Amino acid sequence: MFFLPHVSCRSVSDLAPDRLRKMEIDAVLVDVDSTLKRYRSEQVTPEAAAWLTSLQAAGIPVCLVSNGMGPRIRRLAQRLQLPFVGQALKPLPFGCQKARRRLGTDPRRTAMVGDQLFADVWAGRLAGLRTILVEPIHPEDEPWFTRFKRPVERWIVRRFLRDR
Repeated sequence: MFFLPHVSCRSVSDLAPDRLRKMEIDAVLVDVDSTLKRYRSEQVTPEAAAWLTSLQAAGIPVCLVSNGMGPRIRRLAQRLQLPFVGQALKPLPFGCQKARRRLGTDPRRTAMVGDQLFADVWAGRLAGLRTILVEPIHPEDEPWFTRFKRPVERWIVRRFLRDR
């Protein structure tokens, strides 16, 4: 199935630089809301901050890719000192493609990491990237249109990803 991720894990903290290198991933595009932080929060979780620092220390380039509005994502990206693509229009691939070009990386060695099958994983797949699904951070904080998709996503994950 096209919208299934190549890999799934609990959180971004499970994606240590060594693990990414073993997966032949040299660069990471990462969703913001419910992947690095709670939906309404202005700060990434301490675990996500430590993960981003570990990637930077290992020389693995990172770009934020969010459907969120540009100014809000820009402020976060500036605090984190990371490049970003806001209003990415996921599941369309254009935001992922723009972010990958910004990093100058090979699509086969670039991963899109996010918490939604029908946005992050689908966009990454359409862009020809490796995809990694993480569990959402506090999905109860999300807007109704995201929460509406969660039951279907959970069913798909249970049905098709249990052996991954």
